Amino acid sequence: MDMLFILHPQHTAFDFAGPAEVIHMAAQAGAPFRLCVAGPQAECVNSLGVVNRVDPLPQTLADDTLVFLLGTEDEPRDYATPAALAIIDWLHAQFDPARHRLACICSGSLLAARAGLLDGRRCTTHHALIAMLRDWAPQAQVLENRMFVEDGSVFTSAGIAGGVDLALAIVERFAGGLLATQVARRMVIYLRRTGADPQLSPWLAHRNHLHPAVHKAQDLIARDPAADISVGEIAAQVHVSPRHLSRLFRNEAGIGLLDYRHGLRVELARQLIAQGQSVERAAEGAGFASARDLRRVWKQHAAGSPGRAAD
Repeated sequence: MDMLFILHPQHTAFDFAGPAEVIHMAAQAGAPFRLCVAGPQAECVNSLGVVNRVDPLPQTLADDTLVFLLGTEDEPRDYATPAALAIIDWLHAQFDPARHRLACICSGSLLAARAGLLDGRRCTTHHALIAMLRDWAPQAQVLENRMFVEDGSVFTSAGIAGGVDLALAIVERFAGGLLATQVARRMVIYLRRTGADPQLSPWLAHRNHLHPAVHKAQDLIARDPAADISVGEIAAQVHVSPRHLSRLFRNEAGIGLLDYRHGLRVELARQLIAQGQSVERAAEGAGFASARDLRRVWKQHAAGSPGRAAD
């Protein structure tokens, strides 16, 4: 899957470096990603004055390519330059929302708005640019106080650092929660949400700590949530006593070990049901003793019911 970053003059350096590093590390860890960088000019100067050498804008896009548009420092000026207009023309010619995906980092959503790619979409941008985005994309539903927004094939993020959160969500979507967690840990990223944001996926939740034994225990559970492995067996593999692991887990992760595993099992059951399995088969596949057991635990970790998960 191609992850194509489009660079334009005066793009914000971290809008590129942060998300691109997430994608790069995910690819190193086994994600099926190919990091590509292109632009309307062979040499592109970023907000720090550093010159990036990039490939020309491609004449064709492979199916499922995810195109990243980046923010800048002075949107009215920078998105009216010949380089920005060349990107807009290229998007009109090559980007097909039915075949491709779009990710806008910070004010990159304004460039997408110029190209008409946000019409009819829910989206967001930097808090200081909400009014401008509403003006530039009057047919879009612009949301405030959101870290990032996903609407079909279009992803948009808020401020500069929000692009890293969005990139991690993209890794989770296309390469799995366990791999996204590995990347977040490697980058020592504190995953953030506001009250209006979607809740963290169970695969990424409760990871905002730095204790290696607890992370290792979480990795063991997440690798196979349905496995019938006891607290004692997990403790032995992370080289602490069961009692000490239980205390560490709650203190560092903010949740009990068994509750953490239940949350992953509920999410696994949800995925199995969405794939067409019956509630009974999903319960068994996720490690529950019965569908009744799944329904009981589901109420503690998720809204709705297993029967509605396929809707």
